[in-house]
Amino acid sequence: MSAKSTPAVNAMKQAGAAHRLLEYDYDPDADAIGMAAAAALGVDPAMLFKTLVSDVEGVGLVCAVIPAPARLDLKALAAAAGGKRAQLAEPKVAERISGYVIGGISPLGMKKRLPTLIDASAEALPEMIVNGGRRGLQIAAAPADIARALGAKLVAITVAGRP
Repeated sequence: MSAKSTPAVNAMKQAGAAHRLLEYDYDPDADAIGMAAAAALGVDPAMLFKTLVSDVEGVGLVCAVIPAPARLDLKALAAAAGGKRAQLAEPKVAERISGYVIGGISPLGMKKRLPTLIDASAEALPEMIVNGGRRGLQIAAAPADIARALGAKLVAITVAGRP
């Protein structure tokens, strides 16, 4: 597998979705990985989406894809997923279920496909950027193409503010 071939990249190829790969120098000491990635790539942080694995009571694990500067609204996530309450999954659980490491978790090509919700703010963007399946690699594509590749729903699941 080449450095640019990850399960996430392969998922976009299999979906027949046009996409671009963006590489940057990953900073393991960054306070907010998504914000650091946006700065390193020179893109608007609202275009760069982070992947959060959450545990929704009554549903199980769910993947939430939200803009880097936003915070996940756990109540909105639980409601949108059809559950009662939600909490972020432990990092080890997220790594095990996704097959990726923290800082490189992509919603695409996860080892176990999870129900996925993308924040509705993506609809207004011509292109969104998600993790490419390894630290320092991002995938840019039309939100509709990423949603289609994931079988995801676009719903309002964030609150504004610091990540």
